[in-house]
Amino acid sequence: MLHIVNKSPHERSTLAACLAHARAGHAVLLIEDAVVAATRGSAATLAALPAGVSLYVLSPDLQARGLAGQLAEGITAVDYRGFVDLVAAQPRVQSWL
Repeated sequence: MLHIVNKSPHERSTLAACLAHARAGHAVLLIEDAVVAATRGSAATLAALPAGVSLYVLSPDLQARGLAGQLAEGITAVDYRGFVDLVAAQPRVQSWL
């Protein structure tokens, strides 16, 4: 399953709810304001990431917020093509609002 989160973890608990449901083999993609969770200063938010869950961030959204140079270790940045590849690779997609 691909989980897509677009809300900042500093404003809503969407990311925490997503991580509570993520399981090994799942992927989590942070887009829009959720990309702040992928930065070195906010990466503690991701401490609840279950083992075996892959974490991605949409690089155009990271760049749009001036955070491109602050990506935390262990997080893979993808472009729009990579976003499409993630959707195609997973049997289901869940958007967290």
